[in-house]
Amino acid sequence: MAPRILLARHGQTEWSLSGRHTGRTDIPLLDEGRRGAKLLGERLHRAPLDGLPDAEVRTSPLRRASETCAIAGFGDRAQEWDALMEWDYGAYEGLTPPEIKQRQADWFIWRDGVPDGETLQQLSDRADEVIAWAHSADRDALIFAHGHILRALGARWLGLDVSFAARIRLDPTSLSVLGWAYGDPAIERWNDVGHLAG
Repeated sequence: MAPRILLARHGQTEWSLSGRHTGRTDIPLLDEGRRGAKLLGERLHRAPLDGLPDAEVRTSPLRRASETCAIAGFGDRAQEWDALMEWDYGAYEGLTPPEIKQRQADWFIWRDGVPDGETLQQLSDRADEVIAWAHSADRDALIFAHGHILRALGARWLGLDVSFAARIRLDPTSLSVLGWAYGDPAIERWNDVGHLAG
């Protein structure tokens, strides 16, 4: 079986709820985020995934992702990896899009990037590093991380420019699967939050 990457976005936080760009600020989950992480874990442990016993698990070291991983029941198997940290938003850390547009009216993050932070190329390179790791062994990978780095992974898995990530949004505590179709990289599932209805 060709390896897949299962992507789990962290649960809801105060800043994700308010739309603030949360890069390297290490904030905890809200109660809603912890509930979502529990439901995600239950889904990952039910058939057909059955806890992904052969998958290698990695998580961003930032609290909101590692806490989601632990609550979902994978903390004891997970290895923290800095490559999975969220985009470093530099001067735009903690700001909402409307606040940023007051400074730069036509700003679009997937085109313009952020001042004093990580460039689009650096984000793309990190995504490529994660994909190369996923291809390095014949086993699935389960990743707990953040909205923008996971969207970058989706774009780069398809071989597209990282800017394509603008067109594949992700909700908190969503599950996505990067896999294969006709021998080529494909998105098997994206932004699936069906488990949150439980």
